[in-house]
Amino acid sequence: QVQLVESGGGLVQAGGSLRLSCAASGRTFSRYTMGWFRQAPGREREFVACISRMGASIYYADSVKGRFTISRDNAKNTLYLQMNSLKPEDTAVYYCAAAEGPFSARLGVQAAAYDYWGQGTQVTVSS
Repeated sequence: QVQLVESGGGLVQAGGSLRLSCAASGRTFSRYTMGWFRQAPGREREFVACISRMGASIYYADSVKGRFTISRDNAKNTLYLQMNSLKPEDTAVYYCAAAEGPFSARLGVQAAAYDYWGQGTQVTVSS
């Protein structure tokens, strides 16, 4: 069981940067694969990035590769998403998520594989 709370969203101009944080409660944060997803109006929830329990494995969607960086600090029970070179198409509500069980890269990119979700934080990139 884990509770997740995102923060750090806001309004930025194209080319700017934001850092999102996801604070997790509980004693077992390091047991979860963590992921970032986003959802824009009228679109399906989209995978952004995920990271394994100790951070050894990281995967990015092609659309954000080279611009976004996912990281975690298990001592602080916190997941991060550093977003650089933002584009208007990055505009969405961003959600962090936690997945129980053995890590699988194939499952890590699927929203249905995650067991717990935060409330989301809005990111708006102006053109």
